[in-house]
Amino acid sequence: MSKLEYIELKVGTVFTKNDDPNPYKVMEYAFIRMQQRKPVVQLKIKNLITGKSQDYTAHQNEDFYEVEIETIQANFIYHNKGEYWFHEVGNPKNRFTLSDDALGNGGQYLKPNTEIKAFKFGEKVIDVELPVKMEFKVTEAPPAIKGNTAQGGTKLATIETGAKVNVPLFVNEGDIIRINTQTGDYVERVEKA
Repeated sequence: MSKLEYIELKVGTVFTKNDDPNPYKVMEYAFIRMQQRKPVVQLKIKNLITGKSQDYTAHQNEDFYEVEIETIQANFIYHNKGEYWFHEVGNPKNRFTLSDDALGNGGQYLKPNTEIKAFKFGEKVIDVELPVKMEFKVTEAPPAIKGNTAQGGTKLATIETGAKVNVPLFVNEGDIIRINTQTGDYVERVEKA
């Protein structure tokens, strides 16, 4: 494990700190220099074992170590009783689960056979990354009110996974839409019903 300086904890870096063996991922980074004080780095970090995020202030006298994370391709199988089930691509017998907490908002965009990137810390899968843009069928969408579409407003629609998404008024039930899975934002309509 190579040692990291506190200012090297950029967004996306995975590290362990001081005497804590848990791997953390940097979600947000801000370097702060105050008068008469030593500079610090304000971070939002995610514990990759528990899935919990927290604010953290990193100081120059702390020890941080870069963590080796192995990446594998996996397929989503199903969701049951708070657990998401996956199997390694090319090796269906190698299955693993992640909890609702560990997946966070990303879980609402998983549909069977979605190929994802899984990250392993030692022998344990600790996190997954969905494709940035995915296509979904709209299962429920309130009708647009005539004359209301010129202003480009939005309405709340439900997609095939049960997630709710703000979409333009012209999107209807049965349409196929593309969504950014990282932000949850509507990107475009791919196919009209």
